Amino acid sequence: MSGKVLLLVGGGHAHVAVLADWIRRGPPGAGVRTVLLTPERHLRYSGMVPGWLAGQHAQGEGLVDLAALAARAGVDWVQGRCIALDPVGRSVTTDSGAILSFDCASLDSGGVGQGAALLGNDPRLLDVRPIEGFVKRIAAMPPPRRVVVAGGGAGGVELAFALRNLAGADPRPEVTLATGAAGLLPGFAEAVRSQVATALVRQGIALHLADARLESGRMMTGASTLEPADLIIAALGSAAPDWVRESGLAVDDTGFALVDEHHRSVSHGHIFAAGDVSARADRPLVHSGVHAVFAGPVLAANLRSVLADEAPRATYHPRRHSLYLINTGDGRAIASYGRLSAEGALVLALKHWIDKRWIRQYAKLAGTA
Repeated sequence: MSGKVLLLVGGGHAHVAVLADWIRRGPPGAGVRTVLLTPERHLRYSGMVPGWLAGQHAQGEGLVDLAALAARAGVDWVQGRCIALDPVGRSVTTDSGAILSFDCASLDSGGVGQGAALLGNDPRLLDVRPIEGFVKRIAAMPPPRRVVVAGGGAGGVELAFALRNLAGADPRPEVTLATGAAGLLPGFAEAVRSQVATALVRQGIALHLADARLESGRMMTGASTLEPADLIIAALGSAAPDWVRESGLAVDDTGFALVDEHHRSVSHGHIFAAGDVSARADRPLVHSGVHAVFAGPVLAANLRSVLADEAPRATYHPRRHSLYLINTGDGRAIASYGRLSAEGALVLALKHWIDKRWIRQYAKLAGTA
C-alpha cells in the first residue's frame, strides 16, 4: 500500500498501542501516511479518575499525550471528532466539516454515554462518557452534598466510593448507589461482591439493587425516591455512536461495529475497529479497558500486515480471567481475579503502581517524561 493513507479514528487504548508500535518498530511501509483524528490532545486514563476524586492523584495525572506520541511515530495528528463514515467512498467527516480520505481505517473512538436515554433528562445528570468532559465538569462545580450514582458495574462502584471520599469536601457527600436490576458487580465472584458490599456499608453508602429512573423531575428506584440529590452520575456503560450504524458497516443488535478475531470489519475488509466502538462477531466480549489494552498490539500487527498487502494474522484471545482493582477511596482497594479476591492498602498500592507504570511507558515513548 505504498502511497496510501491509514486513518486512525479516535485515541483510545488500542490506538495508543498502535502509535507505540510505530515508534518502536518504525512506520509501516515506505510511503504510507498515517493520520490520527482525535477530539482531544490527551487520552485520559479513566482508571485513575476515582483516585483523583479521592485526592490520591492530581487532575493532570493519568494523561497520555496523543499529539506527542503521534509526532514521535511519524503520524499526523488532526484535532476533531468523527461524525460520519463512508466506508465505500473511504472518507470520514469531522465535526468541523472537514473530510478526511483514507485507503485503510481503524476505529477506536470509544462509545457514547447513555445516561439520558436510560434515566431521562435532568440538569443534575452527569454522564461518565466522555471521560474528559466528566472530569472538567466535576472539577468546575462546588462539592455536592448528596450524590446518586446509577450503575452497579466496577466503574459505578469506584465512583460511589470516590465521591464519598471526595477531596476537599466538608462534610463528605452523602452517596447512594443504584445498581440496576442486575445487582452489584454482575459477573464478579461472590467473594468480591461481598467485600464491596461490606465496604459500602462501612462507608455509609446507601445501596439500592434496582433500576433508577427520572420521573417528574425526581430520581426514583422502584417505588422509592432517591431525593434529594444535587448530582446524578450515570455510569451505565457505553452506547454505540450513531455514525457507526449509519455508515453501513456491519453492526450488532446495539449498533457496535462487528469485527472478526483480527479486529477487522466483517463487512468491509479495509476497516478495523477495537475498543468500545466495536463488538466481536465470533465471541461475546464485554466493553472493558482491559480488552482494549490487550487488543492494541494485535490491531497494530494486523494494520502493519494489511499495509504491506498481506492478510491479517494476529488474533486477540481474551484471558479467562482479568485482574480488576477497585479503589474504595479510603486508602484501600479490592482485588478481583476470577474467584480470588483481596482487600487492603497494599492492593491500592499495587493499583497505583500498575496505573502509573502504564502512563509512564507512553510518556517515555512520547518524550514527555
